[in-house]
Amino acid sequence: MTTRTIKTNKLRSFMSAVLSMGLSGASLAEALSIDEAINTAGKQRMITQQILKNYALAGMKMNLGSPAEDLKQGIAEFDNSLQQLQDFSAIDANAKSLNKIETLWKPIKATLQQPPEKGKAQQLQKELDSLLLACNENTKLLAQEAHSKKGEIVNIAGRQRMLSQRMAALYMLKAWKIDGVHFKEKLDNAMDDFSTAHQTLEASPLTTDQIRSKLASVKKSYAWFEMMGRSKSNRVIPALINKSANSILTDMDEVTTLYTQIK
Repeated sequence: MTTRTIKTNKLRSFMSAVLSMGLSGASLAEALSIDEAINTAGKQRMITQQILKNYALAGMKMNLGSPAEDLKQGIAEFDNSLQQLQDFSAIDANAKSLNKIETLWKPIKATLQQPPEKGKAQQLQKELDSLLLACNENTKLLAQEAHSKKGEIVNIAGRQRMLSQRMAALYMLKAWKIDGVHFKEKLDNAMDDFSTAHQTLEASPLTTDQIRSKLASVKKSYAWFEMMGRSKSNRVIPALINKSANSILTDMDEVTTLYTQIK
């Protein structure tokens, strides 16, 4: 038997073992660390609010990027992240949490696959708020499992992405004149949470100079939300709010990844 034959047989044996465990080469390549799992779970929180924002934009037929296409991408990203987390599933409580997320997600996904309707927006927001709470609980479970200050900071930084999209989504619902969303109360709570978390990140000993520079950029973008919160005007500026929210999202996504990479 040649060396090449021996190596081939060993490779076949290895792949058979992989397949018997129900894994693929792609699954192995995408195996998450605990910090990456926290980051991925945190992104699910963000997607629930990004979806709502894009649903409103698509429903209003506003020419701000491609909200209808972004909506489809959000559905795919949520499905993908859910699969990754189910593959990771560190503890029994985490597995149960993911089952709850999947149950809540199915009817929401069915609604999102239909053309946006103003009459469905209020109920969709309620359902997405329930999904957000479930995703947040799952993220906290993973952060607790990490048993580290870094895990806590990754959770906090990741949640800022969600808050950027939540503030924008609430604004778009207001612009669409959707009743019953408690706009002012929810916006004030989101802004308070965002400001408190930003201060926590700035003060963290894990915050590097590179991260601090990104946080300074986020603070500038957030200033538009502070102005919006104080304004008594009924004038709406969706384009500016959407741009600011997406700038915060981009910066905070990078910040969260940088925190996960700290040794």
